[in-house]
Amino acid sequence: MGDRGGAGGSRRRRTGSRPSSQGGGGPAAAEEEVRDVGPGGDAPEPAPAPDKDKNGDSDMGSGHWDLRCHRLQDSLFSSDSGFSNYRGILNWCVVMLVRHPGGPHPGGVSVPEGPLQLACPVSSYCGQCLCCGCVPGGEAPGSVGSVLALMVYTILFLKLFSYRDVNLWCRERRAKAKAAPAGKKANGGAAQHPVSYPDNLTYRDLYYFLFAPTLCYELNFPRSPRIRKRFLLRRLLEMLFLTQLQVGLIQQWMVPTIQNSMKPFKDMDYSRIIERLLKLAVPNHLIWLIFFYWFFHSCMNAVAELMQFGDREFYRDWWNSESVTYFWQNWNIPVHKWCLRHFYKPMLRRGSSKWVARTGVFFASAFFHEYLVSVPLHMFRLWAFTGMMAQIPLAWIVSRFFQGNYGNAAVWLTLIIGQPVAVLMYVHDYYVLNYEAPVAGA
Repeated sequence: MGDRGGAGGSRRRRTGSRPSSQGGGGPAAAEEEVRDVGPGGDAPEPAPAPDKDKNGDSDMGSGHWDLRCHRLQDSLFSSDSGFSNYRGILNWCVVMLVRHPGGPHPGGVSVPEGPLQLACPVSSYCGQCLCCGCVPGGEAPGSVGSVLALMVYTILFLKLFSYRDVNLWCRERRAKAKAAPAGKKANGGAAQHPVSYPDNLTYRDLYYFLFAPTLCYELNFPRSPRIRKRFLLRRLLEMLFLTQLQVGLIQQWMVPTIQNSMKPFKDMDYSRIIERLLKLAVPNHLIWLIFFYWFFHSCMNAVAELMQFGDREFYRDWWNSESVTYFWQNWNIPVHKWCLRHFYKPMLRRGSSKWVARTGVFFASAFFHEYLVSVPLHMFRLWAFTGMMAQIPLAWIVSRFFQGNYGNAAVWLTLIIGQPVAVLMYVHDYYVLNYEAPVAGA
């Protein structure tokens, strides 16, 4: 975590973490600070502050502020970010110690046998996609290829949607500027040598955006001045090591635990089901945390460094979350920014209430979660969809009855327990559908 050198190579410190009391009702409810930076990484120029309504929310009547959504900054785990608030990690340690202790597979190092090792639907739910092979017969519904292909197609769809929206806003703004009286500038002072519409409509610009670690397009991305080889090498070594660590944890700890959970599910032995669930919670949660650091810090910073992409805010201090809504707003910033910019605000501009817009964001997120699980597994069960939609009442319960450290502990508990429930549901249904049903039919 202790990396020297920020996205721009100079010392830029944060004044502190964002307050975890900020609320909202969904993953796209928080307003973003947006600034424009010149293509060479010049000093950023603050964007005009949008008008605030009586509730403190930014005016959603104009899309002009949405033309800028990135700024030159470091990831929180980089030393130059100046971030030091990890109090939520202490609450995580307490929650992990209080829950029922579950250890590794008692048989020691093992190579699990049977269909669950090969199909491994756990990977497609959690996003790791690391230990999948081919199921008997040569089919691989949960294979790496199918999951990665769906993820790539989804990312391309979201990127192209953003590209289309931003250029549409630029075209509308350009038409209004032409209609305005001569001598007035639509955008005030600008950064040095900015690219303006329609000069941005080039293959070079489009391909840069498609490979950049962001889902939101803008005409002038913040750029770092150089590629730091040592920083890039650290990220690549982290990617290699953490990939092998995840594979080992899944194969030697998680898959055997899941295999041992099938008989209690078949017998509907609820006490044993709960015991297996708690035992699965530890490896699942640790793998999820490793995956978060591997993807959002190591992988995305490596890509950003290669492309000299200056905005390294891929996550915020979600570990300090005192509410479910704060977690969803801060753990995955690229998706959060896209939902805020291209889904939440447009719904408000069309006259929808904030509650309807937030519910719509959760509904869309639930659909994509289910889509990324059900299609590779060739079955439609709605467990991921239900889990995401359950976040709406869960967010109300946590914000209503838990505050401060208790709220943070409640968020950690939902992460530790909630994911294994969905994993076991999909594994059980997949096993019954593909292995018990054919045997019973025969």
